[in-house]
Amino acid sequence: MKIAILGTRGVPNHYGGFEQFAEFFSVYLVDKGHEVYVYNSHNHPYQEKTFNGVNIIHCYDPEYKTGTVGQFIYDYNCIMDSRKRDFDVILQLGYTSNSIWYFLLPKNAIIITNMDGLEWKRSKYSRPVQQFLKFAERLAAIKSDYLVADSLGIQKSLKDLYNKESEYIAYGATSFYDSDENVLKEYDVKKYDFNMIMARFEPENNLDMVLEGVAKSNDTTPILVVGNNKTKYGDYLTEKYGSYKNIRFIGALYNLEHLNNLRLFSKIYFHGHSVGGTNPSLLEAMASGALIAAHNNAFNKGVLQENAFYFANSNEVVQLLESLNKEEHKEIIKNNIQAIENDFNWEKINGKYLQFFEACLTKKNRTHAG
Repeated sequence: MKIAILGTRGVPNHYGGFEQFAEFFSVYLVDKGHEVYVYNSHNHPYQEKTFNGVNIIHCYDPEYKTGTVGQFIYDYNCIMDSRKRDFDVILQLGYTSNSIWYFLLPKNAIIITNMDGLEWKRSKYSRPVQQFLKFAERLAAIKSDYLVADSLGIQKSLKDLYNKESEYIAYGATSFYDSDENVLKEYDVKKYDFNMIMARFEPENNLDMVLEGVAKSNDTTPILVVGNNKTKYGDYLTEKYGSYKNIRFIGALYNLEHLNNLRLFSKIYFHGHSVGGTNPSLLEAMASGALIAAHNNAFNKGVLQENAFYFANSNEVVQLLESLNKEEHKEIIKNNIQAIENDFNWEKINGKYLQFFEACLTKKNRTHAG
């Protein structure tokens, strides 16, 4: 098959979850003998024309100049380029800024869209933006040939809202075994004597709730706050909690080896996400051997089941901080690692996507033959 991946800033990953998936999946497809193209922003740090056998197409992306509106122009540029290349399958990762261009997508390609989370529920967006995102989600759901949902919650929402079937394929992670305690020195923390939270600085990720719990608690264990805090909401949180010596904002961190070691050697790993599907950082925390305290919602419970502790307010965060001991909960940590190896490993996830592509192509060929 000749396959294109649209909707990300590009590979190799320098940004987030979809980029990480695009990197792993595109290389996997090449290894299986397929011709693969990934669309990259023109100012992506990686400027070569190929990456591990994957063809890279750089398209102009004015987001760095114009903000969010630039994403729409970037997606338009990618879609217009895709019309020239005779792809069998186009995988769109997300719908936010590409669904409005559905009528420009090449007619001969099978359009498969991973619907991501329920973006219109994100509180960071104003009411008009939320309404637009709901409109964009509807367009993507109705106009794509096939849909992928990366959580059972998203799959149910697509059925309930749009009466559309979707293929449930979770996100993936890799079990982590190469621990290196020396990494901790770079962050001035000690084994099992620090906590951690990692998220984009957005209200629905509940950083404020967790940090309020830390501030109210008698527990003085340091907490590393990982994520780009150079945002409006980041400024608010750093100002609010900057005077607490045990709250350390360390900025964004993309070094997977460092992240894995920090998660492994943390006392409690807080996961505050409350909107979306299977969150990549949650799976990575499970794979790293972290003891997880997660925001109490259906998305997180659908992944973690009984193998985590849950909180719904800052007082419950205080209780967890003052009562949890990682040594006492080795069983649930082991269960999470087992879940990664059985259900969320990349080989299995990539294989499911490829099988789905093949099934979609077979259906199309049968229809044409008929």
